[in-house]
Amino acid sequence: MRIAIGSDHRGLELKQKVTELLEEMGQKYKDFGVYNEERADYPEIAEKVGKAVVSGKFERGVLICGTGIGMCIAANKVKGIRAATVFNKFTAIRSRQHNDANVLCLGSENDQSQLPQIIKAFLTTPFEGGRHQQRVDMIKGIEGS
Repeated sequence: MRIAIGSDHRGLELKQKVTELLEEMGQKYKDFGVYNEERADYPEIAEKVGKAVVSGKFERGVLICGTGIGMCIAANKVKGIRAATVFNKFTAIRSRQHNDANVLCLGSENDQSQLPQIIKAFLTTPFEGGRHQQRVDMIKGIEGS
């Protein structure tokens, strides 16, 4: 699996931890920025990662800012992205099982005690389909309106 990853300046340190976890898991990734702590606008990074995922070159994305919320809002503006801000292993699992989330949003100011479990769950949990597919299709319909 190839992962597109990005952060703003507030998420840089956490992004480095996430890339270390990805390397430990043997996952391939591309870093879409930022690369230093100079102020950066998160919507630009969210758009780059979102477009990389919908292009099919990357199966999943990870975005990081202070809370994860701004990145999530911006990423969800890219047609085909289903980004989810998660806070623990359970919400990471549900975002995949029920929503077929393709972008994980994390907040550097949030509790990081479950970070390895969150990353692993997001990358390994399959979409359940079934009744959830109908809802994902409804979300896709909203994008087209």
